[in-house]
Order: sequence, then structure tokens, then C-alpha cells
Amino acid sequence: MSSLHLLLKSYYPYFLENGIPEVNDFNVIPKLRKKGIGSALMDAIEEIAIKDFGIVGIGVGLYDSYGSAQRIYAKRGYIPDGRGIMYKEQPVSPGSQVLVDDDLNLYYTKQKQSKR
Repeated sequence: MSSLHLLLKSYYPYFLENGIPEVNDFNVIPKLRKKGIGSALMDAIEEIAIKDFGIVGIGVGLYDSYGSAQRIYAKRGYIPDGRGIMYKEQPVSPGSQVLVDDDLNLYYTKQKQSKR
């Protein structure tokens, strides 16, 4: 099963406070990967979010299992939101220690492209 959700009210405080919808729980099962399903899902959700909000956000894990996702989002035009890494949606302070697990994320946004 593949899944993708658009949270209109993100759990990540910065997105919530700024009205940024968040792509959440994006997963394409391994046997269906590399068939364009993920791209089609992302195209559809981005179109909805950017049309209605002008921006969309996403959080991405930092260990190697998320490597493909990190590269895909960069290629799709997502850029870091500039707030640093987060653990359980809260900032990680310099010198602190956190677990490297699914709750350690860097958040990205993609904005509507201006016409030149």
C-alpha cells in the first residue's frame, strides 16, 4: 500500500504558526517503487497545497534510510526551512544529545514559483 497525507495543521510548530500545510506519512511500498507512483502522488498533493496556500512543507529523517527521500525532495525544489534539525518537532540545541531515530528531522518547504 502507498500512502500520502496533507496535514493542513502540522504538528511542527513553525509550519502550524505560519499556515504551512505538511506532506506527511509519504510511503510507497518497495515493490511499487520506481514506477512513478510516488512522483504522481507528490505532484497531486503539491498542486493542491501550492494552489491553496502558495507553499508546502515536509519533514525528512536524517539517517541513511531517508537518503532517497532527501535527494528526491531536493530535486523537486524543496529547500530547508532554515530552522535547523528538530527532534520531535522541537529545535535541537548545539551540544545537546538526541536519538537518531524517526523523530530526528530536517524540515523543508517548497513555494509557488513566481513567473518571470
